[in-house]
Amino acid sequence: MSPVETVLELKARMSQSIIGQEDIIENLLIGLLANGNLLVEGLPGLAKTRAIKSLSKNLEADFSRIQFTPDLLPADITGAEIYLGESATQRFEFQPGPVFANLVLADEINRAPAKVQAALLEAMEERQVTIAGTTHPMPSLFMVMATQNPIEQEGTYPLPEAQMDRFLMHINITYTDDAAEREIIRLVRREKSTDKKQAPEPLPQQAIFDARVEIDKIEVSNAIENYIVALVAATRRPQEYDEDLARWIQVGASPRGSLALDQTARAHAWLNGNDYVSPDDVRALVHNCLRHRLMLTYEASAEGVSADNVIDRIVEQVAVA
Repeated sequence: MSPVETVLELKARMSQSIIGQEDIIENLLIGLLANGNLLVEGLPGLAKTRAIKSLSKNLEADFSRIQFTPDLLPADITGAEIYLGESATQRFEFQPGPVFANLVLADEINRAPAKVQAALLEAMEERQVTIAGTTHPMPSLFMVMATQNPIEQEGTYPLPEAQMDRFLMHINITYTDDAAEREIIRLVRREKSTDKKQAPEPLPQQAIFDARVEIDKIEVSNAIENYIVALVAATRRPQEYDEDLARWIQVGASPRGSLALDQTARAHAWLNGNDYVSPDDVRALVHNCLRHRLMLTYEASAEGVSADNVIDRIVEQVAVA
């Protein structure tokens, strides 16, 4: 199979076990193809964990889950040097932590304090971990999917802006419709039955690397580049576009916002069989790429204005050059 056929097969397999959440499946694949990390926010039971486990089951990839708790230590994530004893030829040996996997689920990342959250920073950004002066590279295929529960704030530690910015996308998950809920009931009932079908062979990891090579060749015109830059610039100079935007935005998106839009829009175009990026590809990902990179004013909060509302207004105001 070609890389695009393999990835579409992977998407089809995931859709069989994830009902009513097509957006999370597509965004997971886009994040993987764009070589980025994802922050997923949603209420409990909305298939966040199930989605990445389904991805790892259908792809040749090591999966690791880290349950973030207030008593977690940085070494619990990255690993540590283990003392082997006086008689050992090598006194210390590095014991890798759970972050050394292809797909890492950082479950309820805001349950751990900032020191532990920061343990992921080097792994996410530099794709390496430094322990006792020695640098240990991450696997070639590496993605962190962190989850947050949006309704429970007691005993949680909000992610600092520096770490939020390192996530390629911030994805919101909502409830499925009633028809999908019925299908979920039937799916779980089938999975518990004794008559289980043999799972197909996992798809090769190399297909993701081959797909990335093809995505790098996707054409991005000057007009699309200008459109991406203008969308991000509107978050930094909102007064040039709209008086309400100027009241609502305190700090705009960093250059990582532009890079994220470029990377994800190319992956989106490739997934849809196009060899060029269109404005629709950019608009399809603009909320996921910018919502966590905006700091809103107290006035916006008082008026009930969310980051998505702000981005909606920006998309209305910014035209394709």
